[in-house]
Amino acid sequence: MTATRVGLFGGTFNPPHFGHVAALRAAAATGLFDSIEVTVAGDPYLKHDLEGLRPAAQRLAMANAAFADLDLVHVSDREIRRQGPSYTVDTVRELLRDTDAVDVLIGADLVAQLPRWHSADELARLVRVGVFPRPGDEVTIPTGWDGYEIPMAPVDLSSSFLRAASLDAEHLRAFVPAEVIELLMDFAE
Repeated sequence: MTATRVGLFGGTFNPPHFGHVAALRAAAATGLFDSIEVTVAGDPYLKHDLEGLRPAAQRLAMANAAFADLDLVHVSDREIRRQGPSYTVDTVRELLRDTDAVDVLIGADLVAQLPRWHSADELARLVRVGVFPRPGDEVTIPTGWDGYEIPMAPVDLSSSFLRAASLDAEHLRAFVPAEVIELLMDFAE
C-alpha cells in the first residue's frame, strides 16, 4: 500500500480504551492522513518491566477489536514480528520505504520524553509529531522537533488507570469498547 502521508500511533494498548479511540478519530478528522497505522509494541523497551503487561498477541487482538471500524485506521503487527525492542524509529524507517511522510501521533503526556527516545535525533529529522491534548499536560514541542496539536477535547483516561482499578466487565463499559471487554474476559479464563 502506497500512501502519501501516514499517521503512526504506537503503544502497548494494555488495554486499548475510549481515549485511544477518540484520539484516532480526531487524527482521521484532520484530513492530514491517507492512512493511520496503529502499531502494537512487541517489546516496549520503556515499559518492559510493566506489571500486568499482557502478551503481545493479546494486545494485538484487543487493538484490532477496538479500532477495526475506524476510518483510515489499520492495526499492524510489524513491531511484534520484529525481533528485539520496539523502537519507533525502526517503524518509521520501514514506513518511509512506501510513503512520502510519517507523522508520529502521541499524547501530550509523552511529548517531554521524545528527546530520550531511541535514536531521537534521527527520528526528529524523519517525522513531524502530532500531539493529542491531555488534561493537565501542556502541548509543548521539544526543541529540534517539528510538531502540532491535533484538535480534540482532552480525554482523562489511561491504560495504567484501568489496570490499577481492576474493574469488572460492567464497570469497564464506561472506558473500554465492548469487543475489548469480551477479549479481556476470555483472556482471564
